[in-house]
Amino acid sequence: MTSTTATPATERNLNLPNVITFARLALSFVLFGMMSAGVGWIWSAALFVFAVLTDILDGYIARKYQLITQLGRIMDPFVDKFITAGVFIFLLPYRESGVTAWMVIAVLGREMLVTSLRGFLEQRGADFSASGAGKLKMFLQCVAGTVALLAMDPSIHDVMLGPVSVLLLRDISLWAMVLVTLWSGVIYVQRGITILRTLG
Repeated sequence: MTSTTATPATERNLNLPNVITFARLALSFVLFGMMSAGVGWIWSAALFVFAVLTDILDGYIARKYQLITQLGRIMDPFVDKFITAGVFIFLLPYRESGVTAWMVIAVLGREMLVTSLRGFLEQRGADFSASGAGKLKMFLQCVAGTVALLAMDPSIHDVMLGPVSVLLLRDISLWAMVLVTLWSGVIYVQRGITILRTLG
């Protein structure tokens, strides 16, 4: 008789951090749907922030309880990039968002380059895990995405935060995100070249 008991590998993959990661992926489609419809910008920003917080949560749980799996190592960064890049893509049609095509190209180009480089090097046994520059890039992308989403709401559009308007804060955060995104890409490429030299 065939056993219906899950294999150990399946049991490891069906853990809480991975469930949170897949739930975050599902939430991204809800977020993109709201953005595409052009409604509920404050709720969209709140949902985006919630998704970012779940990313922090699943990483903490995976490390604390030693629940790191190969599936999680693949899906967690994929979902992070999917939701952050997706937010900028869906903001692109809206002029009020401050997002330009060049910004989207910078984000997508950097992510594709670093992901390809990581896959190439890790296939050869090299450690190409996230660096401080990559984490700063992710943080600024989340900040810029949140501010751009909030700036889309008419009730927030003209709000002043002391001497700084929400629109100015939006532009500063977006361009800071772009610069750090490109800078982190250069850092990863330099690191990749160094690793390739050691591999011979």
